[in-house]
Amino acid sequence: MTAGAAPGRLVLVPAPLDFGCDAQAPLAQVLPEGTLAQAAAITHWVCENAKTARAYLKRIGEHHPLALPLREQQIAELPREVHKKGDHAGGFDAAALLAPALQGHDLGLLSEAGMPAVADPGSSVVRAAHDLGIAVVPLVGPVSLLLALAASGLNGQHFAFVGYVPQDPAQRGQRLRELESLALKTGQTQLFIETPYRNLTLWESLCQVLRPDTRIAVASALTLPECVVAMAPVQQWRTRPAPVAKDRPAVFAIGR
Repeated sequence: MTAGAAPGRLVLVPAPLDFGCDAQAPLAQVLPEGTLAQAAAITHWVCENAKTARAYLKRIGEHHPLALPLREQQIAELPREVHKKGDHAGGFDAAALLAPALQGHDLGLLSEAGMPAVADPGSSVVRAAHDLGIAVVPLVGPVSLLLALAASGLNGQHFAFVGYVPQDPAQRGQRLRELESLALKTGQTQLFIETPYRNLTLWESLCQVLRPDTRIAVASALTLPECVVAMAPVQQWRTRPAPVAKDRPAVFAIGR
């Protein structure tokens, strides 16, 4: 730490849920004024992708003047292997990324959509901040998992997020049946996600392998005008058009 300097904070800055979508949600409709103001004051960042981070900061700058111009913002990217494999299990030492905070600067953590470190990389940075005695401050913003759960009508008192299911058809079917068994036995809602271009493949698997009376909920394009949230038993979904698309993020849930 720089002599005489108090450490900065690690600030978890949520992003809108429109990443990869054709339309963008007006920031003022999905993020509180206080979140935008605090984000505009930060000049040092850790993110998934610097280009995406700059685009988001540009949007923030339309509401609040940035403390420094975009070209002067200090932006560090998480290593590529952290994106692909995740960092929740450890193995990546993020301490070096926290140098600005140890020098007295507030350091913003960004993911491409929603809350960093929730269904996105970043937990290694948060963990390292705690180890170094750096205060961690989460700002208020959209979290797709909780929005989907709240709107699903499934059990919101007992639930689990299980990440992605396997891509291999046989393994995917086996995993979905395991999650269904857990949901039906315990009442625990099972939440999971998929890369948008595989949404339809996952949806077909859900309708094929699950029991007729198991309930499936899906929430797509959350916070956007084309948002779709629906829940019904499998036997009803088998007679309806798929409620997901290949170009929109979605959250899936199964329960009883």
